[in-house]
Amino acid sequence: MADAITVQIAEAVKDDLNAETFSQAFTSVRKYLPVYDLKEMKTLHVTVVPKALAKIVAGRKEITEGYTVDVAVQKKVKVDDAAAVDPLMLLVEEIADFCMFHHPAGYPSAVCIKAENEPAWSYEHMKEFRQFTSVLTLTFKLIRKPA
Repeated sequence: MADAITVQIAEAVKDDLNAETFSQAFTSVRKYLPVYDLKEMKTLHVTVVPKALAKIVAGRKEITEGYTVDVAVQKKVKVDDAAAVDPLMLLVEEIADFCMFHHPAGYPSAVCIKAENEPAWSYEHMKEFRQFTSVLTLTFKLIRKPA
């Protein structure tokens, strides 16, 4: 049985992130919940999560589909040390830049048309867990004829 398209795109994004070189090294994983034990958070975690689907009529017998995938960037940090947090903010921007206009190798008929990062980081995670958490939401567009 084939996976849902959202899952296929998320898997392809994970693979493409792992094949690219960024300012910080990481191995992304695909999960449904980017939650880890706090003891594990000393190392950088990048988690790709399938999130949403929207279908809109595009014309006669054509559908525009939007598939949304979240990319969570997380790491335990010294919250009062901007020099420790700044590189993580940069990494989120690098991932966003990489994904814009990107056709995932594992699902080339989709294209990333939007990268959104609001809020830029989680105040609650920083305060409560002393952990940087930023969620980048990527929207992929696909136009196709329905089956």
